[in-house]
Amino acid sequence: MDRLRVAVVGAGQFGRQHLRVIRNSPQAALVGVLDADSSRATAAAQEYGCPALPDLESVAEAAQAAVVATPTVTHAEIGCALLEAGLDVLVEKPIAATLEDARRLVDTAARRNRILQVGHLERFNPAVTALESALTTPLFFEIHRLSPFTPRSLDVDVILDLMIHDIDIVLTLTGAMPKEIRAAGISILTPKVDIANVRLEFPHGAVANLTASRVSTERVRKLRLFQPHEYVSLDYARQEAFVLSVTPDRQIASRHLEVARGEPLRLELESFFHCVRTRQGPRVDGLAACRALEVALNIVATIEEHAQLVARTLASGRRG
Repeated sequence: MDRLRVAVVGAGQFGRQHLRVIRNSPQAALVGVLDADSSRATAAAQEYGCPALPDLESVAEAAQAAVVATPTVTHAEIGCALLEAGLDVLVEKPIAATLEDARRLVDTAARRNRILQVGHLERFNPAVTALESALTTPLFFEIHRLSPFTPRSLDVDVILDLMIHDIDIVLTLTGAMPKEIRAAGISILTPKVDIANVRLEFPHGAVANLTASRVSTERVRKLRLFQPHEYVSLDYARQEAFVLSVTPDRQIASRHLEVARGEPLRLELESFFHCVRTRQGPRVDGLAACRALEVALNIVATIEEHAQLVARTLASGRRG
């Protein structure tokens, strides 16, 4: 079978990870990299052994499929151009900066009969896959995603940078959109929100508490959920999950979920290549990404409302 010709648009931190995995994939041939900074594209091309492409037209000529790993505000413009040119596209998360742009990507892919996959990487985490097989009726989530500060993805706040992974997971596991959002967050090292806490309430009674920070001293990636008679704990980074359950005789039983460990990015790209070849719909399609983006943007708006309330309180000198 001929290898799939794949190009990467964006040679920043995420783009270079895609370049690494694609170069080593037996399913794909890395045919080029494009970046708005030509010197960065040249450096990446030399490192990963592929041409530095000058423009999107060259990408369309060289490739059958492309990864878009550029700043979020450019996703719709670049992604739609590639879809219109007949390429299948994997666009990094979040799918776009606005719902209008996200829907434009979805509509373009549908009209051109192209695969559009969105890089919600944790869906391909083997621990999450194992968790899905153990799920019954999740009623309460406690999720923490904490990272030390790095000068990347500063074009978006911590909701769209980090928390959107967990928003997507919760929406997937509950199968519903939240009916109520409560949120608070503050800026610390950037003009945008760097740490946030969110509470999502769902129509069937489930509740999710999510905390995300990109200004922490340690890296934490943990999800805990409670469902009838069971407590499930998952560590995204270690790719481990275990279940505590109450037996019929009211004893506590513990078991580790069987996790087939692997690099989520490699699994994500292999799934994308499979979808391109078979024309099957991707695990994370544009509609799923739009739902996660809609919730994330509503959280951002709720945090802004809370910030305005705090500002008015401080201005008035009130204590409570």
